[in-house]
Amino acid sequence: MIVIVTAYLAINGYSYYSTALEERFYHPKHSWFKPSGLFGQGLGVFGTLMMLIGVSVYILHKRYNILGRHVRLKYLLEFHIFLCTLGPILILFHTAFKFGGIVSIAFWSMVAVVASGVIGRFIYIQIPRTIEGRALSLSEVQNMKTDIAQVLREDYQVAETDINLFVNYTTDKTLSLSSIKQVIKNNNLSKTDSKNLLKMLQGERSLSKKIARLETMKQYFKYWHVAHMPFALIMLVIVIIHIVVAFTFGYKWIF
Repeated sequence: MIVIVTAYLAINGYSYYSTALEERFYHPKHSWFKPSGLFGQGLGVFGTLMMLIGVSVYILHKRYNILGRHVRLKYLLEFHIFLCTLGPILILFHTAFKFGGIVSIAFWSMVAVVASGVIGRFIYIQIPRTIEGRALSLSEVQNMKTDIAQVLREDYQVAETDINLFVNYTTDKTLSLSSIKQVIKNNNLSKTDSKNLLKMLQGERSLSKKIARLETMKQYFKYWHVAHMPFALIMLVIVIIHIVVAFTFGYKWIF
């Protein structure tokens, strides 16, 4: 959806946006695409509303559970990310790629918010969570681990000499996947068992990595919140100033 909207805006307004700034006044669609034009102003209005809705609904539900049990937090986060990604794109086209004065401050503040949001999303997905989106504690994640040795003996009848190798693979980064596949092949397991065993080992290895970095990622997430929220507040203040200044200098609400 985001890609489609971006492509549409770029293609639809290419002739105008690619025109030199000093020549845009003479472009046949200047009154339509300029920031104060019907289309340009509309992009600014809808882009701003998207960000305000995306931020306010997510924060209010996270802190006060305003939507009750009807909406899981992780789905609301996706909604937040969607609106707060599409909104800035609309605002980018609202500026008609013309940056200067307070507009440039507002734009780069928005870029900082989006960039920090991308970083936050990366950190967020590194932390194991419940289906509702609640972060798991270290003990909860550790309880998710399987007794690999027991499963290998009872379910797959793996040779005793290979059990330690499989167990070590879940925590040792130096062991390659190809070597594990070869050992599985040497145990003469069926195709289905080989596939399931490899999937289990890879899952345990991934879980071991998450356990190793869980506390670090949680700490990073706290630091990220300290940076992301001020960026968002600064952007909000500057956007309000931008709107007030625009009306002060004679720009009118055209909707």
